[in-house]
Amino acid sequence: MDWNDLKYFLEVARGGSLTAASNALRVSQSTVGRRIAELEARLDTRLFARHQTGYFLTDEGRAILARAETVEENMLAFERGASGRNPGVSGTVRLATSDNMASDLLVPALPEFIRRHPQLRLEILTTTATVELGRREADLALRMVRPSHGNLKVRRLGEMTYGVYGRRDYLDRHPARDGDPLAGRGWIVWDEAHAHLPAAQWLAQRAPSAPVALATSSLRTQIAAVQAGIGLAVLPDFLAVGDGLVRVLPSEHVFSNGVWLVMHADLGASARIRAVADFLAEVVIRANPELSGRWMGA
Repeated sequence: MDWNDLKYFLEVARGGSLTAASNALRVSQSTVGRRIAELEARLDTRLFARHQTGYFLTDEGRAILARAETVEENMLAFERGASGRNPGVSGTVRLATSDNMASDLLVPALPEFIRRHPQLRLEILTTTATVELGRREADLALRMVRPSHGNLKVRRLGEMTYGVYGRRDYLDRHPARDGDPLAGRGWIVWDEAHAHLPAAQWLAQRAPSAPVALATSSLRTQIAAVQAGIGLAVLPDFLAVGDGLVRVLPSEHVFSNGVWLVMHADLGASARIRAVADFLAEVVIRANPELSGRWMGA
């Protein structure tokens, strides 16, 4: 069986539609549909039930899925090993990280990186979801939570502290009640889709009945809302700078996260991966005073 046929099968099974698979594989929907039909004909088995709401695995498709994933893992391990033996500092490296880490920390340092490695192309994936390094969705990741499973190399580069912030005039208009700096004030919070994030979990535990002034799906929007005087928010210390923002609770009363550099173990010998990993480590370690809030006396 052609490995490429299994790629199409796996992407449709995971995404539940031709559209999701075509986006992941960067081909047309008609190509995905044709490859699935050809695979079914070759196996003389119907792998998917087609509905208006998407593609759903049949019993036969579910039986094949586990075997296909085993083949996939073996092929990806082979590809990782092959790319890891490439001694040249060139090619493409995909990095997964958060939007704020990319925009405020990494991108400003990129001119220096490009001068060092003009033949390297860096692709930055910004998402709050967990990117799977094992499936080559990315080669490297900068994460705020240490991964607990997978064949990964993990290095702690620093610490990012968080505090509760509000705009000064907002705090003046809404004084604290009963000695609690959080009481009597509205909040800018993460929406339900991001309730798993540390900031959302901390607020749910510390102030479960806090009045919500605004729910958003991005840290950028939260910062803008605090700057506009809408309410309080849990923000990384290194981003809560200027525009009259006041730290209502310092990090020792909120929380902090490690900053972790993560790569697949099979890529550790790759020159291109090492070049990017060294750059990331240099940038994060250099920024540690800001990330950990030490620059503001935290």
